[in-house]
Amino acid sequence: MKENRNLVSTMDMGPSDRGESTAPLLVRNDGLQNEGLIPQLFTSVPALNEAATYVAQTTSYLSQCFSNHVEEPVAENASMSLVELATSSFGQRKEPLPSDRQASFGSCSASVESCSADSCSSDIGARNSMNTSHGSNGLVLSTANNQGGTNIFQDLISRVRKTVRGSADDIGWLQKASGMPPVEDGTKRFKELLDNIRNGEHKLPNSVVYLLVPGLFSNHGPLYFVNTKMCFSKMGLACHIAKIHSEASVEKNAREIKEYIEEIYWGSKKRVLLLGHSKGGVDAAAALSMYWPDLKDKVAGLALAQSPYGGSPVASDILREGQLGDYVNLRKLMEILICKVIKGDMQSLDDLTYERRKEFLRKYQLPRELPVVSFHTEAGITPAVLATLSHVAHAELPMVPSLASGSQPTKVPVVMPLGAAMAACAQLLRVRYREQSDGLVTRRDAEVPGSVVVRPTRKLDHAWMVYSSLNDDAREGDASQVCEALLTLLVEVGQRKRHEITKKDE
Repeated sequence: MKENRNLVSTMDMGPSDRGESTAPLLVRNDGLQNEGLIPQLFTSVPALNEAATYVAQTTSYLSQCFSNHVEEPVAENASMSLVELATSSFGQRKEPLPSDRQASFGSCSASVESCSADSCSSDIGARNSMNTSHGSNGLVLSTANNQGGTNIFQDLISRVRKTVRGSADDIGWLQKASGMPPVEDGTKRFKELLDNIRNGEHKLPNSVVYLLVPGLFSNHGPLYFVNTKMCFSKMGLACHIAKIHSEASVEKNAREIKEYIEEIYWGSKKRVLLLGHSKGGVDAAAALSMYWPDLKDKVAGLALAQSPYGGSPVASDILREGQLGDYVNLRKLMEILICKVIKGDMQSLDDLTYERRKEFLRKYQLPRELPVVSFHTEAGITPAVLATLSHVAHAELPMVPSLASGSQPTKVPVVMPLGAAMAACAQLLRVRYREQSDGLVTRRDAEVPGSVVVRPTRKLDHAWMVYSSLNDDAREGDASQVCEALLTLLVEVGQRKRHEITKKDE
């Protein structure tokens, strides 16, 4: 004890005075990481792994100090350093620490003992009838301090784990859920249909009406799905874009889509084929799940393109406590953007989190007899993608004789680097979660249970499906042709399902 008190002065010295190294005091705990306590989600940022490991080890040891014992004796070798205790509990350090490190931690031990003895002097006086064989080495901790200290450190390590893991446990949860029907791979047939369409062979029937359901922020993108609708109209097909408030909640949009379907059906006497992109696919699926008894004779099938049917890690990480929304004010920025700027409902983004999607799908599931096709892609992250510009709107210039042709005003395309933004998000999800995504939705979360899944290898980001790119590859199908191929595949899936149902009835 006397030796430890003499070393207290070393705590006031800086690292340079003692000649200490700047290396971490605790070595990395590989056994702890192998058990999944601190996963390697940030492999590209080793400093964060070291910091998380250090916090886990220190917290575990301090929690052991506040065990469920009211009275805990101190061993005779009270000068034993904290590092020796911590590393022995983890079974990692075998060699002794340098003398300067032992001196430093020995002084810490003496300080902790002194403070604890002072704070607990009243308890020792009240318990003078207790056994005093431990002498000056005894520490008496009150039950209240014990419980409070344990809760503080457990809460700390819980927040560290939550921040590091993020949405790692939620991505792809539908594929692991019990009772979900299996998916069928339709990628090969989709490629055949797309090649036929590019060669001028079109098979979409005019006996149905096609309803395109746009996703989040579509009200502020004038060209959202416009090219696809124009191509369908040129083929003599009845095609509509659902004019819903995309920033509204899923359940509100589900009611509006139900009304759209009924209005189209009663006006044309034709069934409806739906294609929803992004949140539009979630809204359309919600309408069919919630109101299927009213819509089963009016709907021919549903195609979901890049839709976060299982949820989105981007939405979850923005809105979930302890994630990005807390540290860089993303949650507040999204509230201002959605609620103040575009007069939407924050519930529209919250409905895409994993927690909300799990809650919704426990109540409502797509009917098994409904033909469903789901389509998902992976965004490219090459340097060439950073130069990609998406055509999102038109701007009309004033009438200038040298620019205008005839009496029509000159239109100039409005472009945005959406491809670069999607590539950055896709890279973030790949580094943090090691998941393939289109920038906003992971491939696993876009697969609807029981559907025919299309998994193209072509690199396409989340915005490509609805906004044409200025430098599209002419050798590949464009967005309208991809939509046509998806709906053609959906028609074939519906015919096959009806044939199977007929055979069962016979």
